Amino acid sequence: MESSELYHIKQQFTLGAYRALVKQDLPDESSPDYHALLLYKTRAFIALNEPASALELIPEGSENIAVKAVASLARYVAAAGSEQADAALEELRDLSVEIEGDDVEGSDKDKALVRVLAGTAFARAGEIEEALETVTVIVQIYLSINRPDLARKQFDRSKRWAEDDLLLQLIESTIGLVTGKDSYSNTSSFYTEQLGNPSLTSPHLLTARGVTRILRGEIQEAKSDLEESLEQQKGDTEAEAAYVVAAGLGALKRPEAEELWSKLAAEYPSHPYIQDVLQKADLFNQSAAAFTVPPLAAIVPI
Repeated sequence: MESSELYHIKQQFTLGAYRALVKQDLPDESSPDYHALLLYKTRAFIALNEPASALELIPEGSENIAVKAVASLARYVAAAGSEQADAALEELRDLSVEIEGDDVEGSDKDKALVRVLAGTAFARAGEIEEALETVTVIVQIYLSINRPDLARKQFDRSKRWAEDDLLLQLIESTIGLVTGKDSYSNTSSFYTEQLGNPSLTSPHLLTARGVTRILRGEIQEAKSDLEESLEQQKGDTEAEAAYVVAAGLGALKRPEAEELWSKLAAEYPSHPYIQDVLQKADLFNQSAAAFTVPPLAAIVPI
């Protein structure tokens, strides 16, 4: 049975309260919770894009398969785009093979975590097929490639064996956010319920509810959520992109919205939102160029 501390940390990680989680002190290495809490804390640092802090926590010489995997993921994130990143990916491939054997140090949960960590790196590297083969819960990847039907099938299968009710609720809410089921009502209720927990401070939940409110047409309420999210975690790209969308839909005056768009496009030109808008603008211009505007009919005086 999990201790109350481990349950709370697990809840923080699942709901994206990473900043609050990393402020928690690790227990003594002799504690039965030490290993699990170490993994949650290092993964939270990686989620915050602070891989160096994660690596500082990892004990030297550890042979545990999950600890080795989280170290490889941290090295991959730290070295993104370089040869060192390729080397870290290769480490994760090797570990994914190694867990199939019987002579590795680690529990079944540790082995499952290796698949999740490796799949995370493969997905970030754009190796979607390899990620799908590696990750046990692949809902997020299916949604990222616009296959909510497969995500729903995976979710339905997961309900037969998964024990983490909170995680299942989060997955179902994510599917609802993508598909728009029931006008996003269940998704909105889930995020609101979790944000009502006084022990959680999660800018990710605020951003998710802000996006949900945009989709529900609640623009001013979305603006409030996204502003609070950015106060808690300045520079979060997804929150900034959602805030630009809300601004463009009337949350701010047009000149302010245009200024925010220009800033986002300049700072994150490869962001999917920026790329999507620019592609649609190009398509519009191509269509407009191919269309010949007929001359205005002349008015003949009688």
